[in-house]
Amino acid sequence: MATTKGQQPAPVMNAARAGTAPRPADYVWAAARISIGWIFLWAFLDKTFGWGLATPAGKAWISGGSPTTGFLKGTGENALGAFFSSLAGQPWIDWLFMLGLLGIGVALLLGAGLRIAAATGAVLLVFMWAAELPLANNPFMDEHLIYALVLVGLALAGAGDTLGIGRMWGRTALVRSYPVLK
Repeated sequence: MATTKGQQPAPVMNAARAGTAPRPADYVWAAARISIGWIFLWAFLDKTFGWGLATPAGKAWISGGSPTTGFLKGTGENALGAFFSSLAGQPWIDWLFMLGLLGIGVALLLGAGLRIAAATGAVLLVFMWAAELPLANNPFMDEHLIYALVLVGLALAGAGDTLGIGRMWGRTALVRSYPVLK
């Protein structure tokens, strides 16, 4: 790798990118990516079609239900509840939330677009964390912040390159021109 005088080459964050076989840690990151991707995609599917796990059929988005109302209306007594409750059920919030769940889930499952998926997923999770303040079981830490940290780790580790299309996606002209899409 050529470098100019005084510059160090960029570190390789994933063994698979260096042209070597993936390490066991790469498979752990890939499994975490796929698992969290499924969590986001399942939330989208269940809220859209009301398959009866978290969302009853009558409250499905396709049946006229609001995917944000249940969670956001339940935050009314929390520290930021007035703000988050005011967003509940607004069509633009419903669409933004659902497109976010779908996009983040698909990107994570495929292993492409991890940088944007990690950033938007982390923002969504931090908003959900903030909506629940003060937390019932811990002064500040909960699963929303843990998932947000893992999303950042997935992007930094290049987790889409193992068991995903991240390496191929990264070689496209579009991503070479706009690396944020990696």
